[in-house]
Amino acid sequence: MNKIASAFCMAASIAALHPLALAQPNDTLKALAKSQTGFKIIEQQGEQARAIQGILKNISLPDGFAITLYALAPRARHMAVGPRGMVTFVGTLKSEVWAIIDHDRNGIADEVRNFAPFIEKSVPNGPCFAPDGVLYIAEQNRVLAYPRAEIQIQDANPETLEVIPAGALIPEKFVSSNHTARVCDVGPDNRLYISLGQPYNVTQREYLNTFGEIGIGGIIRISRDGTDREVYALGIRNSVGQDFHPTTGDLWFTDNQVDGMGDDIPPGEINQQTAMGQHFGFPWFGGGHVRTNEYKDEEVPGGVVFPVSETVAHAADLGMLFYQGDMFPDHYRGGIFSAQHGSWNRSVPIGARIMFTPVDAQGRIAGDTEPFAEGWLDENGKYLGRPVDVAQLKDGSLLVSDDLTGAVYRITYAVPGS
Repeated sequence: MNKIASAFCMAASIAALHPLALAQPNDTLKALAKSQTGFKIIEQQGEQARAIQGILKNISLPDGFAITLYALAPRARHMAVGPRGMVTFVGTLKSEVWAIIDHDRNGIADEVRNFAPFIEKSVPNGPCFAPDGVLYIAEQNRVLAYPRAEIQIQDANPETLEVIPAGALIPEKFVSSNHTARVCDVGPDNRLYISLGQPYNVTQREYLNTFGEIGIGGIIRISRDGTDREVYALGIRNSVGQDFHPTTGDLWFTDNQVDGMGDDIPPGEINQQTAMGQHFGFPWFGGGHVRTNEYKDEEVPGGVVFPVSETVAHAADLGMLFYQGDMFPDHYRGGIFSAQHGSWNRSVPIGARIMFTPVDAQGRIAGDTEPFAEGWLDENGKYLGRPVDVAQLKDGSLLVSDDLTGAVYRITYAVPGS
């Protein structure tokens, strides 16, 4: 065997072992490195922690459940719990990703520090893990992979691979401060799914074809090395929460409805996707079956898929997951926990709570979406917290992120009277 053939065979063997092995770090990543170590350690005690603990005393939960402060993490958004179970990575809408470390695994963070400070980031909202331990972070207009994130949290410049280069996730002309928070998940097919919220309240007609080709206002699917990009779903206004059903493998996701149509319409959405290429109605529908004013007289695309569960209007449904732990009662296993961030322009505020939607083993909605944890919105309409995302720890407890208080909470269950 000649040297070229030998090298090709070796490369193929490496690629088979690891989907990112042939991806090359982009030289521009080094150019973005900062000149100082840049680590920020977040103090976990003090006045802020005490104030949040006071707020948590007023959070209502079903009998047997309790909520405590897990960690302080400024502007905490979407979360990804490492496969080893010791580190939780938390994205933000700014420039930091936080690593929350519970060394002794006692349910209280021992350390919170910024992750990979040498790598400049822009709106790194969406971290997600692959089963083999590779951490992906979906930024505003880039996707990076960190193959050894859990074991390199003390490294200011951990191994970093560029999955989608800066400026290649969407065209720069469509980068906006509106609906720019991405989320990602690695699916049962070992491919990466990334949401792309469109930047308008209601998409302008002139951009419909372009957005459809790119996947803006939808969800794209790529191989884990960044190749083979395809548009997986369309007709989505702004999804900032998704998960795969553990039995069927279907992708489920939340969606935020159109603003400015009134306090009580359109409804928020929890959707189920059963096949590639399905269309979920936007912008012809503003949420549920409610037509938008801009498109109400226009023909609707064929085969629109409507939500499997409608939620209260303008509560801003964000992160969601299928609960797979053993800590909570059987009623909750396989169901959806989701976070309502809270309304921003409703005359009477609503939301700021964790919801639960029962789902049976066959992947069918088994009841209404109802409040599970609430109390972050007081009787005067003031927000004391704004939940963003939910994640599950190895012990079956539930984490809740809050970007208003800059905190992550932990919800546990013990049999009443035990």
